[in-house]
Amino acid sequence: MSLQDTPRANRLHIGIFGKRNSGKSTLLNAITGQDIALVSEIKGTTTDPVYKAMEIHGLGPCVLIDTAGIDDEEKIGKLRVEKTKETLDKIDVALLVFDGDKDIEPEKQWIKLLKSKKIPIIPVLNKSDLLNDSESVSAYIKENTGFKPVVVSAKEKEGIPQIINSIIRHLPEDFDAQTITGKVVKEGDLVLLVMPQDIQAPKGRLILPQVQTIRELLDRKCPVVCVTTDMLETALKSLARPPAVIITDSQAFKKVYEIKPPQSKLTSFSILFAGYKGDIDYYVKSVQAIENLKENSKVLIAEACTHAPLEEDIGREKIPKLLRQRVGEGLTVEVVSGVDFPADLSPYDLIIHCGGCMFNRKYVLSRIERAKNQNIPMTNYGVVLAYLAGILDKVSLN
Repeated sequence: MSLQDTPRANRLHIGIFGKRNSGKSTLLNAITGQDIALVSEIKGTTTDPVYKAMEIHGLGPCVLIDTAGIDDEEKIGKLRVEKTKETLDKIDVALLVFDGDKDIEPEKQWIKLLKSKKIPIIPVLNKSDLLNDSESVSAYIKENTGFKPVVVSAKEKEGIPQIINSIIRHLPEDFDAQTITGKVVKEGDLVLLVMPQDIQAPKGRLILPQVQTIRELLDRKCPVVCVTTDMLETALKSLARPPAVIITDSQAFKKVYEIKPPQSKLTSFSILFAGYKGDIDYYVKSVQAIENLKENSKVLIAEACTHAPLEEDIGREKIPKLLRQRVGEGLTVEVVSGVDFPADLSPYDLIIHCGGCMFNRKYVLSRIERAKNQNIPMTNYGVVLAYLAGILDKVSLN
C-alpha cells in the first residue's frame, strides 16, 4: 500500500466465508476485478486468510478477506479453520457463500458463530451458472437459515452489483461515524500539533496518527501549526492568538501542559485515537487500577505495531519505567505486539494498549470486550501518561 492509499485500519473489512470449493476465491476475484486469490478445483487451496485492500464504488476503501474452507476437518484443516475464526474480530460484514450443496450444516453453524459476534451476514448462493434451479435452492437456504441469499455466478461475474448493494444495506449504523478529533475540535479552530521527532519517527517521515490527524483537521477547515517540543514556546509567541486546541505526543504531556495558554484545550494523539478506535470512558475508568498495583502485580502492554524494540520505546521502555518508579522494581511487565493478544487475560492486573492506529475499530473493541468479560481493567498509553503526570483531569478526552 502506498502513502497515497487509505490505511487498511480505516477500511471496511469484508470477510468471505464458506465451504471448500464453494467459490470464495473466485468471488473475491470477481468483486475486485483482479486475479488476487488462487483459484483451483483442488479443495483447500486457500490456507491462510488473503487480504486485499481496494476501492469499491459505493463502498469506498475496503478490505476483502478470503478464508479457508469452514468444512475442513483434517488435522491441518482444523488449524486453517482456527485462522479463519481469528479474522472474525476484524470483520464488519460477512459474505457466507453457499454452492447449492443440500448439506448446509457447516453454514448454519457459522451463522450462529457470526451472530454471536454481532456481524451482519449476507448469504451468497454461488455457481448459479451450474445450478438447474437456483430459485428452489435459494428457497431451501432461506427455509433452513432464515436468510434469503443473493444469487450470483462468480465465474461469470453475474450478480456482483447486487452483492455490493447488499453490503451497503448491511453496513453497521456507526460505521464511519467516528472521527479522530471528535468534539475536541470545532470547524475552523486553530490547532497546534506538538510532534516530537525521535527514534520512533525517523528523519523524513511522520508517524501514522500524526498524518491522519492532520488530514482530518484540514478536512474540517482548521488552520494547523506543527512544531516539535523544543519549538513550542517560540511557536506560541509567534501566533496572533492562542490555539483553540493543542494536540501533543503523549510523552510530552507534562512539558506542554506547563507552558500552554490557559484557554487552549490540551489532548494527545494517543488519547484521540483511544476514542476513535476504542472506548475512552472505559480506558479512563480502568486507569485507576494503577493505584492497586503492587510489586507482585502483572501488567500487559499491547502494541499494534510489530517493530523491533528501540531505545526509548514508549511501550517497552518508558511506560514500564514510570510504572516501576511508582509501584516498585518488582512489577512484572509483559509486552505483546501485532495480533498476539492472549485469549486468557486472567494473569494480568492491568492491560495498557497503544492507540491502535494499525487496527480497525472493530478489532480494538473486540479486545476491550475480551478484557471486560474477564474483568481485567484495560486502558491506553495516552491515558496512562496523563494520569501518571497528574493532569488527566486537565485533558480534553472527546
